[in-house]
Amino acid sequence: MITVRKAAPADAAALVAIYAPYVQETTITFDYEVPSAAEFAQKINETIYTYPYLVAEENGKILGYAYAHAYKERAAYDWAVEVSVYVDSKKHGQGTGKILYQTLETVLKKQNVAILTACITGGNQTSLRFHEKLGYQEVANFPKIGYKFDQWLDVVWLQKYLTEVEGTLPPFIPFSKLKDIESNL
Repeated sequence: MITVRKAAPADAAALVAIYAPYVQETTITFDYEVPSAAEFAQKINETIYTYPYLVAEENGKILGYAYAHAYKERAAYDWAVEVSVYVDSKKHGQGTGKILYQTLETVLKKQNVAILTACITGGNQTSLRFHEKLGYQEVANFPKIGYKFDQWLDVVWLQKYLTEVEGTLPPFIPFSKLKDIESNL
């Protein structure tokens, strides 16, 4: 059974192992170099104060991870986040990404987040279909904005509303301020 929990800095090496093939073999991420476990641990520490950073595991083995971060740093964007998910390449198609995103969305709703965004490399039809099945819609396409593996790449932005965005929204609540974080997963 797949369970989801809050990521911890101790998970960094396992997350790097999942992320490395995406960096080294694909244009799914625009990173050129695989981050170190220390860099991943720092990112987890920095993220979980404000936003959820989650891991999915089965029988103690991490299968994937998902997190949210600020869409932009200005206060007017407090209710919008960018989300990302990475699943072990040997575990694709088993529902792990969907479980991670559904849990992420549940937590983000409790934080009063209203809008989710996802940045996808153009041509990554698997990710585009995945997001569309979860209710995301394409809102922008930036042609030839990234360069990796000797090719120019498009970027597609998708968006999903978690709640109505009419009128006044309740204030954003940082992840670390949610009561009993683990029960929110």
